[in-house]
Amino acid sequence: MNKLGRTLVPDYLKDLKVYQAGKPIDEVVREKGLTRISKLASNENPLGPSPFAIKEMTGGLWDLHRYPDMHAYQLKKSLCELYNLKPENIILGNGSEGIMAYIVRAFLQPGDEVLTSDNTFIGFYILARSVGAKLCTVPLTEDYRFDVKKLAESITDKTKAIYIANPNNPTGTYITKDEFDHLMKFVPDHVIVLLDEAYFEFANHHEDYPDSMDYRYDNVITLRTFSKAYGLSGIRVGYGFAHEELISNLSKVKLPFEPNLIGQLGANGALYDKPHLERTLRNNTKRYNETVNFLLEKNFNPIKSITNFITFKTGSAEASDWMFDKLLDQGVIIRALKANEMPDFVRVSIGTKEEMQHYFEAMENILPEYDKLFGRAE
Repeated sequence: MNKLGRTLVPDYLKDLKVYQAGKPIDEVVREKGLTRISKLASNENPLGPSPFAIKEMTGGLWDLHRYPDMHAYQLKKSLCELYNLKPENIILGNGSEGIMAYIVRAFLQPGDEVLTSDNTFIGFYILARSVGAKLCTVPLTEDYRFDVKKLAESITDKTKAIYIANPNNPTGTYITKDEFDHLMKFVPDHVIVLLDEAYFEFANHHEDYPDSMDYRYDNVITLRTFSKAYGLSGIRVGYGFAHEELISNLSKVKLPFEPNLIGQLGANGALYDKPHLERTLRNNTKRYNETVNFLLEKNFNPIKSITNFITFKTGSAEASDWMFDKLLDQGVIIRALKANEMPDFVRVSIGTKEEMQHYFEAMENILPEYDKLFGRAE
């Protein structure tokens, strides 16, 4: 770093690592010269966006010379009707990460302690550290779940916020209603709880899953997104629910005109296409079960997930990297989890029937060599 960089950049930013996204399809095409690509790395909706969303976005193209509605009236109105809220309880942003950034900007300062788990969403780690907050983590349980009891025991007078991804990325596991109730008994009123429910639509049919809308705590901020089940990753729209006082303060640091015009239109259209969401969930359930069965037949032990991805152990960082590279050679993109401090695991997103068949075929091709080099993880 040059002298200017050393002078201007705070110490807590100098060693911060940039978030690494899943490998793009175009990049693989350029590198490998392949025509058949199955991207199973970023937990996207393989069925694509709703036709309703496309229609709404297409209609908005003629208005791109105008600024979007700064208050996103129509999208907020739709969310109010769906979740029985007031507009004052809703904030919108560029994906749920955008709202996380507002939260960090509004409520955290250098030295504040933020409590969360190991092996959870990297994006939150980066955002918390970007303002100089101290990240305090507890290990996952033996079955790769947030350890709620240890989180409760780890709350101190310096704790300013608690982050829980429920379901968790990259493990796909979740905390139950009883566990959430237990945790909240120990959380002081002045401590903000961020409930990241990016995979809510895949999880909410489980009876013991704690839908945050059933609680309405004054110090809980719910984060959700249109990037996963709604198939709108490319337009980056997320939404948050909270007490109006929290939302009011978040609005002070929110960038104006987020989300953009096309994002607002697409998200609103997607909300009204319930059949598309139902097709998405049916495809996910069927392909998930097929993938779990395949991995079990091949003597891998996937973590039980309630999301649109599956994580399983390879046994070593070397084995994970080898599997990633060999599958990439055949046009299948998965996610190695070194950045999540799970180097001996990989994550596979659920795709279409054709994409998962491509994955199964590619795995069949590489497993004989894999066994000679690594065997199967215990």
